[in-house]
Amino acid sequence: MVDKNKCIGCGTCVAICPVEAISFSKEGYAVIDPKKCIKCGACQASCPVNAIKIN
Repeated sequence: MVDKNKCIGCGTCVAICPVEAISFSKEGYAVIDPKKCIKCGACQASCPVNAIKIN
């Protein structure tokens, strides 16, 4: 899950996702596709503002 209020749209998570499960919304924050996400945690670990939490 991405906290849209914390996300700064830097693209780090998009670049690091091994399954291309992350894209940007029209508003400019990251969105994770739960059908593609393998819950590896790479995006959460790479987020500079801690906007991503993998459940």
